[in-house]
Amino acid sequence: MRNTIFFIVATLCSLQSFGQQLKGQVVDQFNMPLENVYVINTTTNTHTHTNENGQFTIEKTTTNNSIQFSILGYAKKTIVVTENQFKNGLLVSLETKTFQLEELVLRKEINALQTISRIDLQLNPVNNSQEILRKVPGLFIGQHAGGGKAEQIFLRGFDIDHGTDITLSVDGMPINMVSHAHGQGYSDLHFMIPETIQKIDFGKGPYYANQGDFNTAGYVNFSTKTAIQENMVSIGYGDFNSIRTVGLFNLLENAKNDDAYVAVEYIEFDGPFESPQNFNRLNIFTKYNTFLKGKDKLTFTASHFTSSWDASGQIPQRAVDNGTITRFGAIDDTEGGFTSRTNFNVQLQKTLANESIFQANAFYSNYNFELYSNFTFFLDNPVDGDQIRQFENRNIYGFNAKIIKEKKYGDVDAKFTKGIGLRFDLVNDNELSKTKNRRETLTNVQLGDVQQTNMYAFFNSEFEIGKFKIAPAIRLDYFKYLYTDALSTTYQKLSKTRAIVNPKLNFLYTQNNNLQWFLKSGIGFHSNDARVVLQQNADKILPRAYGVDFGIIWKPTKNIVINTAAWYLFSEEEFVYVGDAGIVEPSGKSERFGLDLGLRYQLSDKIYFDTDATITRARSLEEVSVQDYIPLAPNFTMSGGLSFNNLGKFSGGIRYRYLADRAANEDNSIVAEGYFVSDFNINYNLKDITFGIAVENLFDVDWNETQFATESRLRNEANSVEEIHFTPGTPFFAKATITYKF
Repeated sequence: MRNTIFFIVATLCSLQSFGQQLKGQVVDQFNMPLENVYVINTTTNTHTHTNENGQFTIEKTTTNNSIQFSILGYAKKTIVVTENQFKNGLLVSLETKTFQLEELVLRKEINALQTISRIDLQLNPVNNSQEILRKVPGLFIGQHAGGGKAEQIFLRGFDIDHGTDITLSVDGMPINMVSHAHGQGYSDLHFMIPETIQKIDFGKGPYYANQGDFNTAGYVNFSTKTAIQENMVSIGYGDFNSIRTVGLFNLLENAKNDDAYVAVEYIEFDGPFESPQNFNRLNIFTKYNTFLKGKDKLTFTASHFTSSWDASGQIPQRAVDNGTITRFGAIDDTEGGFTSRTNFNVQLQKTLANESIFQANAFYSNYNFELYSNFTFFLDNPVDGDQIRQFENRNIYGFNAKIIKEKKYGDVDAKFTKGIGLRFDLVNDNELSKTKNRRETLTNVQLGDVQQTNMYAFFNSEFEIGKFKIAPAIRLDYFKYLYTDALSTTYQKLSKTRAIVNPKLNFLYTQNNNLQWFLKSGIGFHSNDARVVLQQNADKILPRAYGVDFGIIWKPTKNIVINTAAWYLFSEEEFVYVGDAGIVEPSGKSERFGLDLGLRYQLSDKIYFDTDATITRARSLEEVSVQDYIPLAPNFTMSGGLSFNNLGKFSGGIRYRYLADRAANEDNSIVAEGYFVSDFNINYNLKDITFGIAVENLFDVDWNETQFATESRLRNEANSVEEIHFTPGTPFFAKATITYKF
């Protein structure tokens, strides 16, 4: 009998040991939930991760078990479970620390690479808005209009121009401008203050159901900090009359449930050009966060940005070769512009009764844009020149909402995300005009008002079966275009509607904590300019892009991470809207395929190396083989660098980027020259003060930041010439900065 009783008691203890669940939440020092924290019971070896609300449930746990919590950028924490924690739940707060690559554990994330990129952001902070997008591996940018115009973007064999094939957003608020005066998808990131960035979420390819318009080559979402640890004031001065000052100030001290701060940035820069850029920019950003009840939180964000500049424009190679101008001279130095943007954004995160998570945001933006350019000089107007003006005033209204639910079906963990959203653009006086000396309007080419509506719904599911994760998804988008042509002699409001459904299917196999295989597939699209859709009666309003990725993320040693991906993308039809001429150029079907390679190596606790390369072949499918090049499509890019932290009181690094020669026209008879440019920075920390020196183009190489094959005519020329026109890259450029934190 004694043995029987002992056996029953032992069995019950065993069942309790392996049958209990421990629930809890992981937060940071600001009481903000931490997502994707790795939670492991080191006693039973069961593990899980936290959700968007920082919550977790770990199986097979009992009292006196040791639970370890870890995530990159935070110190590991181990807690011994008590009986009381089963009743009341476990609240764990993690403290920030220096990133250590050896702590990386490959979790079952469809986008694991973005976790790795958090290290890059931490170890190589961004110190100006033009560098923000360079944090995405394989993405290149180029500035070609005096610093105030949005950058030209290159990714995966795409010359994305200013945003036609990449979706960009900040805190759920869209950046891309539909039916923009300068071109479809125009994306100006300059309203972001780099010091406010908390996280960069990105993905390459059209594989993500929560991403819609413009998501063909990829997407990038930026999240700003909810709170700041300390106040900061920084001022920098450098070559070419470069001035940048920035301040971040905590508005609430020691508040229990509330956080608020304001950030201000001001920049001036004349540039290396013979005709000064006279560039200036003012940014103001403020954010308030409050916990409503329990885990629910509400966040208010407001920002304002204004900028003006002059530009020397893109210059013809022949004028430099024959000595008419220098590399930093100008044919027409009356280019330039003005832009501003005011944003309001409200975000809500709420835990529902069934433990589902509800996330939503509503936003409003007022946007103004005016740009003067001259690309062809005296080709069309040999007397007054070919200057053009592009102008618009825009209001954007919208919201996004989604519900995230996790369920368990036996041994299968499931996660379902259902989302809906709306974006409405009201664009007044969308204008393209021929002008003279930025003072006189010669001819209106286009002038009118645009109204564009995009409503969407998506459903994404993830099923975790052992080491596999299967993620089928589907997305529905509805568009309505309205355009009123102010140049028409009679009033008429043109309209058209269109809907599109795009499926996605992704597979993930996590072989172990150090090796992950993935296969991604999906269909994406980008919309076209309302004026093109309505005035030119385009057949394919929402051309699709079909993509597939296959690759691995591998951690062969504790200090090395390698990522590779072979990919293919077929574009059903590419409509390239040429905003500078007010026309659309249908380029037909195309395909791109290539290989992405990445390496992260932590040589020591204080020295970190990273590099990324992309090999691409981009071709038109509707031209003969010798005339099927896609102009300016990059075929090889490489970037990376070496950074060091806490070497005594020093930190810094050296970065490089390489863009190979590429075709500038369809038959490759005009070539855009590649470049290799290196930057360097070093900082010295002295208690609360940091002294920094940064050098761009360390080796002072001559390089062309942007290039185009353009037909132009100079004032003294009888005939036009088609050749490379370029904006020169910055020469050796040094600047010093002093930062005070308090």
